[in-house]
Amino acid sequence: MGFDGGLEKPPTDALHPIIPDNACILCLTAAAGTELANAYSSDTVIASSTRKEVHDPWAFYLHATLLHQAFAHCEKFPTDHPLGPATDHRLGGSLRGRGWKYGSGFVDGVFPVLSPMAQQILEFVQKEPDAAKVWAALDTLPATHNVWDDLINVSVQLRLNKQWDPIISVCEWILYKSSFRPDVICFNLLIDSYSQKRQYRKAESIYTDLLEGQCIPTEDTYALLLGAYSRCAVVYNAYINGLLKERDTRKAVEIFQRMKSDRCKPSTDTYTMMINLYGKANQSAMALKIFNEMKTEKCKPNICTYTALINAFARDGMCEKAEEIFEELQEAGHEPDVYAYNALMEVYNRAGFPFGSYEIFSLMQHMGCEPDRASYNILVDAFGRAGLHEDAEAAFEELKQQGMTPTMKSHMLLLSAYSRAGNIPKCEAVMNQMHKSGLELDTFALNSMLNAYGRAGRFEKMEEVLMGMEKGPYEGDISTYNILINFFGRAGFFSRMEDVFHSLASKGLKADVVTWTSKMSAYARKKQYRKCLEIFEEMIDAGCYPDGGTAKVLLASCATDEQIEQITTVIRSMHKETRNTFAA
Repeated sequence: MGFDGGLEKPPTDALHPIIPDNACILCLTAAAGTELANAYSSDTVIASSTRKEVHDPWAFYLHATLLHQAFAHCEKFPTDHPLGPATDHRLGGSLRGRGWKYGSGFVDGVFPVLSPMAQQILEFVQKEPDAAKVWAALDTLPATHNVWDDLINVSVQLRLNKQWDPIISVCEWILYKSSFRPDVICFNLLIDSYSQKRQYRKAESIYTDLLEGQCIPTEDTYALLLGAYSRCAVVYNAYINGLLKERDTRKAVEIFQRMKSDRCKPSTDTYTMMINLYGKANQSAMALKIFNEMKTEKCKPNICTYTALINAFARDGMCEKAEEIFEELQEAGHEPDVYAYNALMEVYNRAGFPFGSYEIFSLMQHMGCEPDRASYNILVDAFGRAGLHEDAEAAFEELKQQGMTPTMKSHMLLLSAYSRAGNIPKCEAVMNQMHKSGLELDTFALNSMLNAYGRAGRFEKMEEVLMGMEKGPYEGDISTYNILINFFGRAGFFSRMEDVFHSLASKGLKADVVTWTSKMSAYARKKQYRKCLEIFEEMIDAGCYPDGGTAKVLLASCATDEQIEQITTVIRSMHKETRNTFAA
């Protein structure tokens, strides 16, 4: 059995056939109403296309069917003539952008429209139970985008029919035998098919192949795996980890709760990830709650768990709590490593105690644990934040003396230290040093220069840097404009400040809490209470909620006790209404 692929000549690069922009998109998901993985993506296949001639695909298909023979053997339509489009637009149009709902077909009742070639492939694989014969027939197909479309269309139709064996034959041929590079929909189809056949180890093996093939799993991939392994902590952990990489913390919390409700016992890795999640969200109390739950469930923390919790306290500058956990780490029999020491150093850094960070650094050396580049970077940052610029520079130089190459981050921390002090010559020297080291400037570096010029009152230099960013390759981010709004407001340049604020939308940026608070601060200095309250209301209407800094600025704008009472009431009301996103 063979199929007529219709190539005039072999593909220029048969190992990487092209999937052009007009190829139809098919989507597979594992749960009703969820978003879909594309059948065509940058992970699929790349190559050159060939010149096409136009024929009537329906006449071709009908003729081959009547002859009861493969297209490749048809004398009337020889194999050097290409097929028509993979999708017949007369039967419902392209499937691009149309969703797949698990178990119900396509959105709006549209099902995959098969080309004549796809229809023949479908009928053949439905009738042929021998996978070896299916593979032999598929081997006759050329590696073109039309064939890829046909194979995926066929597989999706088979899924609608709940014909799992033919799906496995087609998709495993793509995965193991063809020159196509399988994308996530191919893996998802295989995982689904093996799960439906209760061949869970094979489903797990396909997931391993997906990872080894550097294909990125989708939410659907994990949902399918959970269908197969409802009580497997490894699958839940992989799902949560994938969501965290996508920064979908809300969904990660939801899956963690589902894991427990499904009576799947969270592992040490699960709890460590959740502690990291809450720590990065400045929710150290929730991180501690998870840690205590972990111990209640008799799940033993490892050194990574303790380090994650110390990091959580570091973000809130809670030195005593971090010290307690560090001691508990040692009492549990763990030898602190460089990551644990660095986490404790960071606690003192965030709390504003640079010499506390230095003491931990010295302790680490005394205990025979060699500091790494991150250790020195923390010292540079700690001294820089405290205005101890000479000490920051000394730590930077010691990093180099230890044979370590300063990274972009190392330079940025030193630059930030001088920027905070408004030391323009030192900032410019660091920028020149970065250039000599072959490090490319980025938005963060230019923001630091903006900050330095602002502190020094060099507004003309700020405008020069801004103009360079807008015309050059470095796009400004919200921090760029927050710096401008802050310093223009401090200087009383209200008109320029308002211009910058109103330009955000045109640049595709959205004001954050720092933006609104900086703008309010300018008017608060002039005791323009009504104006500050007006800005505050705009901020709330924009969906941005105040923080402690906003409350301080609002209170600073008050001139009477009555105004202070009014602002206090508003802030308390807002605090009650704001729900904790990460509440258990």
